[in-house]
Amino acid sequence: MNKMMNLFRPKLIDTLKGYTPAQFYKDVVAGVIVGVVALPLAIAFAIASGVSPEKGIFTAIIAGAIISALGGSKVQIGGPTGAFIVVVYGIVQQFGVSGLVIATFIAGIILIIMGVAKLGNTIKYIPYPLVIGFTTGIAVIIFSSEVKDFLGLKMGNVPADFISKWIGYSRHLSSLNLYALFIGVFTLLVVLLWPMVTRKVPGSLIAIVMSTLLVRYFHLPVETIGSRFGVITAALPHPVMPDVSLETIRQLIRPAFTIALLCSIESLLSAVVADGMTGGNHRSNTELIAQGVANICSSVLGGIPATGAIARTATNIKNGGSTPVAGIIHAITLLLIMLFIGKWAALIPMATLAGILVVVAWNMSELGNFIDVFKGSKSDASVLLITFGLTILVDLTVAIEIGIIVAAFLFMRKMMQSSSVQQTILSPDQLSDDEFNQSVIPKGVDVFEINGPLFFGAAYKFKDTMKVLEKPARVLIIRMGNVPVIDATGIRVLRDVHQEIKKKGTKLILSEANSEQVTGALKKTRLLFQIGKGNVRDTFEKALKRADEVLSDTDLSKKTMQVNKGFDLL
Repeated sequence: MNKMMNLFRPKLIDTLKGYTPAQFYKDVVAGVIVGVVALPLAIAFAIASGVSPEKGIFTAIIAGAIISALGGSKVQIGGPTGAFIVVVYGIVQQFGVSGLVIATFIAGIILIIMGVAKLGNTIKYIPYPLVIGFTTGIAVIIFSSEVKDFLGLKMGNVPADFISKWIGYSRHLSSLNLYALFIGVFTLLVVLLWPMVTRKVPGSLIAIVMSTLLVRYFHLPVETIGSRFGVITAALPHPVMPDVSLETIRQLIRPAFTIALLCSIESLLSAVVADGMTGGNHRSNTELIAQGVANICSSVLGGIPATGAIARTATNIKNGGSTPVAGIIHAITLLLIMLFIGKWAALIPMATLAGILVVVAWNMSELGNFIDVFKGSKSDASVLLITFGLTILVDLTVAIEIGIIVAAFLFMRKMMQSSSVQQTILSPDQLSDDEFNQSVIPKGVDVFEINGPLFFGAAYKFKDTMKVLEKPARVLIIRMGNVPVIDATGIRVLRDVHQEIKKKGTKLILSEANSEQVTGALKKTRLLFQIGKGNVRDTFEKALKRADEVLSDTDLSKKTMQVNKGFDLL
């Protein structure tokens, strides 16, 4: 029971201890403000993802409440985000809304498994160039997907392929709607300039209200949510369990994994940012489990994928939110808005939502960070550009998979380059007094030193160095004080070297193999037994003493053999 509590302990449990009316007031104010901020974004993200607008609101309500109630962060705000637009749109185009429901459901299960397996602390090790690459790529795709509505082009469904999108735009540019362009530009200006007036009320909401009034009372001929999707449902849907089969799992496991990975990265990144703003400390594994439960419930109730939203979380903190209660209030606020004034959302112009998403895309692009990484090392720039290019030209799933593989290979190459094997020729000033008094390097002893991890990428470098020795000395000392880790390939290479030099009459001594991981690997693989426990020494001085013993025993054996031969002649 204690283990389970350590693994899954929502922050809500801790924060409600000693909870005061003053805290509740601040949480209510922050929750209402964040709920208002989330409304236009939830609608815009849903439409950009290829689903009806109410699905975005459903997600913000259901997933937002669950993430706050069960999550491992005190101030995390959950809901749909721009990062999912690309992958969700692709799933809907290929498998339909039913396929999206199943993929989100599977992603929720994957997230729970990740949390139970305690992978929360390892997600942060996703390479930064990869994160920037696909984030900037997503921003470019979001922008390109909104060109049709921003310009009011009459061209039917926008192609999913990036190149085909722009070819389609160029062919239908003559259908440009100047009224839609005016509304789009008006929205951009309001969203960008409104913070100069106040930050309490989001500019996106003001832009929606003002542009909707303009279109309504001046009868501007632009497309609205209602003209495209009809009336927005002002009630939560009934839960429907997805019909999951082995075949659908096989088809949707890759996009489901992408959803889960995106969700884990963005939610934990948001939690880290929140910790920096509040001085708190989130529980990453609890957060992953909560995200998994939220996505399962969201899919069952007709929503789309959800995760922690950095911008909304920051808004919550800046407005006084200090406990998960604020996130729950944010979900209740959205529910009330949907129930009582949701039907008016049908009047919102599509060009307005396009303008809001253009700003979202710009904020997501992280252009400054993209340029900084690009100007950095060649390996980081390679991962950045490969991930960025694949995100735009292929799809996000492939981009993440290939990006991780390329980053892993480049990392292995760096580790291999950092590993070295060199023969040690010590002079008196390289040894301590005790070591020098004992012996420098006796004749008949070769000393080699390995620096860096002895893993499969570097192990054969060591083996090739050993092959250079045409005739090894009577004793070979291998210094391993600078070897932090060793893998199965490294163990195998050590074993091969031991067997080869043993045939030539050379004794192997391992020196300073003191790393806990290295010592454990030597014991588990029985290499310690094969080399002989007495031939594994924790200091170089002791290794030299052992070499002297081996040489003395060898000389004594030779003398004994010569004496025996003399007796035989007599």
